[in-house]
Amino acid sequence: MSNIVRMGLRTLRKVAASPQLDKSGLRGPTQRLIYEGTKLGFKSIATASRGFKLVQGVGSAQRPQRKTATDLFDLRPDDEQTMMMEAMRVFADEQLRPAATQADADGRLAPSLATAFAELGVASLAVPDELGGSGSSYAVMTQVLIAEQLAHGDLGMAWACLAPAAVSLSLLRWGTAQQQATYLGAFAGEHPPPAALAIVEPTPVFDPFALRTVARPAPGGGFVLDGEKSLVPGVDGAELFIIAAELPGQGPRLFVVEAGTAGLSSAPEPAMGLRAAATGRLKLDGVAVPAHALLGADQPGAYRECIQLARLGWCALSIGCAQAVLDYLIPYVNERVAFGEPISHRQSVAFAVSNIAIELQGMRLLTWRAAELADTLGADDPAVAEAITLARRQCIDKGMAIGSDGVQLLGGHGFVKEHPAERWYRDLRALAVMEGGMLL
Repeated sequence: MSNIVRMGLRTLRKVAASPQLDKSGLRGPTQRLIYEGTKLGFKSIATASRGFKLVQGVGSAQRPQRKTATDLFDLRPDDEQTMMMEAMRVFADEQLRPAATQADADGRLAPSLATAFAELGVASLAVPDELGGSGSSYAVMTQVLIAEQLAHGDLGMAWACLAPAAVSLSLLRWGTAQQQATYLGAFAGEHPPPAALAIVEPTPVFDPFALRTVARPAPGGGFVLDGEKSLVPGVDGAELFIIAAELPGQGPRLFVVEAGTAGLSSAPEPAMGLRAAATGRLKLDGVAVPAHALLGADQPGAYRECIQLARLGWCALSIGCAQAVLDYLIPYVNERVAFGEPISHRQSVAFAVSNIAIELQGMRLLTWRAAELADTLGADDPAVAEAITLARRQCIDKGMAIGSDGVQLLGGHGFVKEHPAERWYRDLRALAVMEGGMLL
């Protein structure tokens, strides 16, 4: 990001923090200005890169740069990350939240919203400069903040919006130079290809390290994939997949598969929650792929790293949704009157809301800490795996509890679709069963 853009975004953030905006009624217009300003910044970076760098290929694969570690324990987002958070929050609250009920009923994300999100340029954060993107801006912490803010609008829609980024980030982290030159540049434009990461399989108790989908070496070279994947976001419209399969003798590995490959078919699979993501099943019946379709061929730990980063991504989504529950509950319990007084005056209600805030902060702290460690130590470090495990455990347990408490505190209103609490409850339960489909 150029110094001019940084300066402009920093100025907008300082203006947005002024209390005078509330007194003058300009809070809403200023937030929209921040959103539009950040969006235009992303677009101009991607356009300039494509205009000045016509890349036919790259000499070597590009990888994200690690952040320099310091002794200071400071998880505060920097100025650029704060601006991204503000832009994503405005998009989530003004674009996703009003459309969430209809998206849940339709079982899909409206194409216009998918296009609007693509214009923000988030997918280009995973694309190196050499391929027309702005990969220098990539950081796990940044992706966590983006996911969290989007999920404040709606968790299912946030997942649908970020599904293509799971593929582009996989290519950035583990793709060869040939794979990056072939696929990654497409994610730098305003219309990145619909894509999905397929990990989950239709088994009662799914273990991502005991896959039934198998990739067998083909006699003439390459691989043949057979199996079935479940809960794949946007499966019908996806143009590119990264599919997890067991490679005999090597364990689970990742494969890049184009949607038009023979033997690949899909079917809708509506779920209890995350309905806006249009989840479906992906069947692989003798799908032949070339040898260079193997992702992370020289990185045996790529698959395990993928699972860890995906789990961290789901933690970020659960935090955003849980924050939405809390933000909805506070005015509700203050305004809802029973027996002549607001129900927030009752100790049981006040304590329940306070507990939600406490547990939510714990979820956020553990997730942000894990993201910070991933940026400094690398996602393959044992300390990072431990931090992600702690964050995931907290987010699974407390996220579901927060969703349940949100329904309970709304009483009868929590049971009907007029209020969003029942949808948040369904979505927050997904964290306990989801693997992959999301990556940071």
